[in-house]
Amino acid sequence: MQAKQCALKQGFINCHDCGYLVKITQQLSSCPRCRSHLHERKPHSLQRTCALLLSSFFLYIPANIFPIMTVTQFGTGDAHTIAGGIIELIDGGMIPIGLLVLVASILVPSSKLIGISLLLLSVYFRWKINARRWTFMYRVIAFIGRWSMLDIFMISILVDLVDFTGVQIIAGPAAIAFAAVVILTMFAAENFDPRLLWDKQ
Repeated sequence: MQAKQCALKQGFINCHDCGYLVKITQQLSSCPRCRSHLHERKPHSLQRTCALLLSSFFLYIPANIFPIMTVTQFGTGDAHTIAGGIIELIDGGMIPIGLLVLVASILVPSSKLIGISLLLLSVYFRWKINARRWTFMYRVIAFIGRWSMLDIFMISILVDLVDFTGVQIIAGPAAIAFAAVVILTMFAAENFDPRLLWDKQ
């Protein structure tokens, strides 16, 4: 029984923008449907993903070391890191919110960083992997990326809520670093071409 071949081996290329399957010819360099330039794989996928991922790792350190918010009440202010804010929320009886911040601010970003790193390493070193499962992992990483900004949104909501009680919340420098980590990891996942997982098998 003849093994199934990928579309590229059969002389077809998939448009990155509209998904149209195009027969490869020497005269054809753009998609006949949307006119975008055709590539066999995303150009410089590994290099771009690696650069974005390294930037995310560097920014993830100050995002967890520096205060993400400062709570001021009666003229005195307390600065809280992400971990300190989680502990403060749990001690204050807001356990569900504290767990939500833990998942959105610690578990999700760190899981994305580790997951994208494993994807890059598997392609670069040509690991013998189950490409179907690793493609599914990539899809999960790309899907949950949009929920990583939940912590920043919660700070914005808290600022509006506590403003009526005389308490003032000011976003700290870690908020900018954390937002940058989220955005960079989203771009890293977007630039990674999961078809490379299958090419290296």
